[in-house]
Amino acid sequence: MSRAAPGLPAPRSLRWRLVAGIVLPIALFVAFDAASTYRSALASINTAYDRSLLASARSIGELLQPAGGRLRVEVPYAALEVFDAGNEGRIYYRINGFDGEFLSGYEDLPAYTRALPRRSDYAALVDFYDGEYRGERVRMAALYQPVAGAQVRGVALIQVAETLGIRERHTRRLLVEMLLRRAAMLGVVLLVVTVVVAHALRPLEGLRSALSARNERDLSPVATPGLPAELQPVEAAVNELMQRLGHLIGHQRQFVRDASHQLRTPLAVLKTQAQNGLSGHAPPRETLERMHDTIERAVRLANQMLALAKLEQVHHQDEPQPLDLAGLTREVALDLAPLIADKGIDFELVADTPVRVLGHDWMLREVTRNLLHNAVRETPAGAPLTLAVDVLPQGAGSAPLARLLVRDSGPGLAPAQRERLFEPFHTGHPSSGTGLGLAICREACERLGARLELLDRLDDGGRVAGLDAVVTMPLVDETTGTEGGTMR
Repeated sequence: MSRAAPGLPAPRSLRWRLVAGIVLPIALFVAFDAASTYRSALASINTAYDRSLLASARSIGELLQPAGGRLRVEVPYAALEVFDAGNEGRIYYRINGFDGEFLSGYEDLPAYTRALPRRSDYAALVDFYDGEYRGERVRMAALYQPVAGAQVRGVALIQVAETLGIRERHTRRLLVEMLLRRAAMLGVVLLVVTVVVAHALRPLEGLRSALSARNERDLSPVATPGLPAELQPVEAAVNELMQRLGHLIGHQRQFVRDASHQLRTPLAVLKTQAQNGLSGHAPPRETLERMHDTIERAVRLANQMLALAKLEQVHHQDEPQPLDLAGLTREVALDLAPLIADKGIDFELVADTPVRVLGHDWMLREVTRNLLHNAVRETPAGAPLTLAVDVLPQGAGSAPLARLLVRDSGPGLAPAQRERLFEPFHTGHPSSGTGLGLAICREACERLGARLELLDRLDDGGRVAGLDAVVTMPLVDETTGTEGGTMR
C-alpha cells in the first residue's frame, strides 16, 4: 500500500472519489425532493383537516334556529363525532350571536378578532388560523353563518378549535416513512454504485498488479487484456515511459562502459610511463613531461564527465535567469586568453553590445568554453579565430534570435567524422581530445532551448577555410522576463 510522503496530504481513493461524486449529488437531490414532497404532503394533510374543521363548523351552523327575535341553538354530541379520531385530539367550539354575545360552547375559547382574508379557497366566509387554548396548540376555524327567519335576520360566528396532536402524529408518521424510504433508496444506490465502480476499476487494479509484479530490469511493454478505452492511453503512456527509460538506461550503461574504458587508458599509460622512468629507459624530465600530459588529459576527461553529469542536476534544480550572453562570452574568452596567446592565434572578440537571453549561467559558460577550446585546438598558429555575439535580423513572421558564433581556421569536418560528431568519447584527436566537448554542448543546448550547428566555411576556390560553430536561441522580452522579446 502506497503512503503519502512526509508533509504531503494522504492520497485520496479514486474508488471513493467516484462513489462520492455519484452518490452525493443523488443524495442532495433526494433530500431536496424529500423536503419538497414533505411540504406538499403536509399541506395536503392540513387542507384535509381544515376541510373537516369547516364541515364541523357548517354542521353546527345548520343547527342555529331563530326564535322570538333571537337565536336558539342545540348542539347534540353526535354533531361533534366527525372530530372523533380515536381520542387522539380534543374539539372545542364557541357560538356567538348576531351582536357577538356568547350562545353556546366553551365560553373561555378566545373570541375571533382577526379580519377575514380577502381571498379564500372555500365557498364560505371562513378563516383558519393557529392559536393556543388551555395550554395546548390548536387549529381554529372561524365561520360567519348567515341565519334568516320570519322575524330575524343576521350573521352568527361559529368557532371550532382542534388540538394539533392528531396532525402532528400523522406528520411524524409521514416524515418517518418518507425518510426510511429515501434512506433505503440511497442505500441501494450506494451499493449499486460501489459495485459498479469496483468492477469498472478492476482493469486498473490489473494494470497496477502487472506493474508491481515486474522485475526492476523488465522494461518491456505492458499488455493488459480487456483494458477499457479510457485506460488504453494510460497503458500507452506507461509503455512510452518504459521505452524512454530503456533508452536512458541504455545510454547510461554505454556511458559507464565508455567512461571506464576512457579512464582506464590514461591510467594504464601513466603506469607505463612511471615504470619506464623508474627503470631508467627514459630520461627523468622527459618521463615527467609525458606523465604531466597524461595527467592533464585524464583531469580534463574527468572534469568533462562531471560536467556532462551536472547538466541534468543544474537543469532541474536551478531556474533559468535572464543573462547577458555578450558579457558572459567576454569572461570565458578572458579565461582562455593564455591558451590563445600561447598558440599565437590572431584572435578577434566581437561582443560589445549586451544580448539578453534566458538560461543557466553554468551551461552557457560550458557551451562557450568547449566551442572556443575546440576552435583554439583546430586553428593553426597565427591564423584568425573569431568569437562573436550578435542578434540575427528578424525574418518575416519570426522573432529575432541571439547568436553565438565561433569561427576558426581549421580543417573543418570530414564526412566520417560528422556522422559521429556528438557521440560521447568520439574524437578526431585521440591524443588531445576527450570526445565529450561537443556532446556537452549539444546536451546543454537542448536544455537551454538553443540550436547548435557546425558548418564548414568555404573560400572563393571552394576549399574548406574553417568551421563555423553557431548557437542560436531566443532573446529575452525585457518587459516580461520571458523568451521571445527583442533586444533593447
